[in-house]
Amino acid sequence: MPGEKKATSKRGKAAAVVAPEPMDIVIEKSITISDKDVAFEEDLLRNPYSLRHWLRYLDHHSSSPIAQQFIVYERAVKELPGSYKLWKAYLDKRREHLANLDLPYVKAQADWESVDDCYERALVLLHKMPRIWIDYFEHLMATPRITKTRRTFDRALRALPITQHIRIWGLYLGWAKKIGGETALKVYKRYLKLEPNHGEDYVNLLILLERYDEAATRLCNLINDEQFQSMKGKSHYQLWRQLCDIICSHPKDIKSLPIEKIIRNGIKRFTDQTGRLWNDLAKYWILLSHFEKARDVYEEAITSVMTVRDFTQVFDAYAEFEESVISAKMEAAEAAEAEGEEVDQIDLDMRLMRLERLMERRPFLVNEVLLRQNPNSIHEWQKRVDLWGDNAQKVVETYTQAVTTIHPKKADGKFNTLWVNFAKFYEEGGDIPSARTIFDKATKVNFKTVNDLADVWCEYAEMELRNENYDAALQVMGRATVPSKQKNIAFHDETLPVQIRVYKSLRLWSFYVDLEESIGTVESTKAVYDKILELKIANPQIIVNYANFLEENKFFEDSYKVYERGIDLFGYPIAFELWNTYLLKFVNRYGGTKLERARDLFEQAIDKVPAKYAKPLYLMYGELEETHGLARHAMSIYDRATKAVASEDRADMYNFYIAKAATMFGVTSTREIYERAIEVLPDKDARVMCLRFADMERKLGEIDRARGIFAHGSQFCDPRISPEYWQAWHDFEVQHGNEDTFKEMLRIKRSVQVKFNADISYITAQMLQNQEKQKAAASTGDAMQSLDRMTSGGPGEMNFVKSKAHSVQVTHGDGVNDAPAAPAVPANPEEIAIDDDEDL
Repeated sequence: MPGEKKATSKRGKAAAVVAPEPMDIVIEKSITISDKDVAFEEDLLRNPYSLRHWLRYLDHHSSSPIAQQFIVYERAVKELPGSYKLWKAYLDKRREHLANLDLPYVKAQADWESVDDCYERALVLLHKMPRIWIDYFEHLMATPRITKTRRTFDRALRALPITQHIRIWGLYLGWAKKIGGETALKVYKRYLKLEPNHGEDYVNLLILLERYDEAATRLCNLINDEQFQSMKGKSHYQLWRQLCDIICSHPKDIKSLPIEKIIRNGIKRFTDQTGRLWNDLAKYWILLSHFEKARDVYEEAITSVMTVRDFTQVFDAYAEFEESVISAKMEAAEAAEAEGEEVDQIDLDMRLMRLERLMERRPFLVNEVLLRQNPNSIHEWQKRVDLWGDNAQKVVETYTQAVTTIHPKKADGKFNTLWVNFAKFYEEGGDIPSARTIFDKATKVNFKTVNDLADVWCEYAEMELRNENYDAALQVMGRATVPSKQKNIAFHDETLPVQIRVYKSLRLWSFYVDLEESIGTVESTKAVYDKILELKIANPQIIVNYANFLEENKFFEDSYKVYERGIDLFGYPIAFELWNTYLLKFVNRYGGTKLERARDLFEQAIDKVPAKYAKPLYLMYGELEETHGLARHAMSIYDRATKAVASEDRADMYNFYIAKAATMFGVTSTREIYERAIEVLPDKDARVMCLRFADMERKLGEIDRARGIFAHGSQFCDPRISPEYWQAWHDFEVQHGNEDTFKEMLRIKRSVQVKFNADISYITAQMLQNQEKQKAAASTGDAMQSLDRMTSGGPGEMNFVKSKAHSVQVTHGDGVNDAPAAPAVPANPEEIAIDDDEDL
């Protein structure tokens, strides 16, 4: 090179290498080797096939002019033509240099093609290297050479194994899509032979190229292929939706497919999208300007869809279509008038009437949709009848269609109400014979329940009553209650028709007996009541009604027999209510005139009465004896009641018994009752009874007896749970006791407290009681705290008792005062002085 010294090799010759310049430009001047290159050249002479030495030499020339680098690369790949590493570095360097030149293909065609030659020479031995092919494709795709690029892609696919094709196809398809035209289509067709699941990409390409007929055909084939799985996760409906969009948006371009047949098949297949598909079919005919066919499609759709949502979609599209046609006609008419031409006003008026008629039909069409959805809907059929209003012919047709369409066992609602309303329609029109005919037909329908048929018979009779045909009403109920010839029929046996079981319907018999009471005779009414009792379908209300009816007609004994039959028929608790009513009516009527009979009735009533229902009967029995019998008998009844009533009523019963005994025989007669009550009642009630018993004895002056009662009751009174009991005894001793009795009370209190402390069952109760005391002390202050110390039996209590002895009068058992206490005014005026060290 100019300005450089010529290096001389060891052999004494100047080594000069002459090579063509890159880009096929021949370097006419020789390139000399510098002194720094000599060592590398000598290594290469010794090791011409060593990749490491060539790479070191190339690295040495990394900062040399690009022409010299290319010469070294050419020498290297000539010596090692199969080296992927050398070729890759060389080709990258050539592309990098070309990119730095920033010249398009048309201006530097020779430079671009020189790079092509390098790639071609590299691929002679490295045709199995996909990376070389990919770099070559990227180089070629930057040029407008379509044919050469396509052929190179094809050569790569032939040269590489099938496992490497996926790397090539990605570039190939992207390039083909960019090129478009027949090239893209043929490339995609070849790719589909390898990967048939990518048919969606081909369809999208066809749509992009506006080949809608072939796109629709391909998409239809994909939909019909049951084994096809969308690579983009689309469902069959989404593919179908895409097909419909294609054929409905470009109907004139589709020649190969039966479009209407395809859409109708989709309507049958995708039942949840029928409204949208019907609109697509109508849109197809609209775009083809076949408006009458589109209207026929809309009419077919609104009369066949099964859901309100689909109906709304179709109806709105239908109305919009009609409005658009009318708007177009009106614009055309205005244009014709402006030009002085004749306007077809009849056609415009007809279309306006058609739109108005469509809007009027909407409620009926919605109702039809709901009835198609559920033909057994009673509510919708009745709603359809109401829609017809005063159109009698249509109302009758609707009722007739309804009763013939609805399945009685599957009816959604009360099927009998539809029959009744049908008959009432004729009745309101004054056609009573037709109404009777409808009711007669209704009574032969096998309704869902027996009560539905019973309601029909009752409505039938009420119709006769409204028209003052009283005998006919009775005849109707007589027909309804005719017993079946079949024996041992169970009312709830669903396998039997309702006509066989209806004679056991209490609803039917209740209406019948009301009807007999209103317009029948006493004998006929009694016969109906007796029939009800004979069928054993009576309820307590029937018994009471029958007895009241007999009583109103002065058949008192018969009414009592009805109560007795009802009591035998029903058990407790219903029998208890019947006994109450029966005994009250009997006592009110006869009083003491039939005392023995009344006693027998009461004995029957209390013979098997459960404990929870016994109290009212015993009280009523005792009141009878008090009023009309003997007091001794009444006391005996009350005594029996205390044993017969429930445990929760026993305390109240004893209190009532004691009150009655005190009133009739004096207070002293209650002692035995008190003692028995204390024995049998639970602890919480026995405590109260002891307090009352002791108070009674105190009032009688029996102080020792009262003290004994307090002592007896203390055994089931924990001081921490029942402080009121011990407070009462404390007050009693303060008023009527002495020092010894007070000390005895305290001793008993402590012993009882020790006993309850040892009983684990009371520990929880004690803890709760202590918590309540703490809350009470916090809310009430120091007064309650001093009361707690007093009841705890501690030293404070003892001081209180000591000082109290000086201020109270000591009373003996006979109630006579020995001597008054000396007036003293200690710190606490109520203290009783007792030595602290005295043994209690």
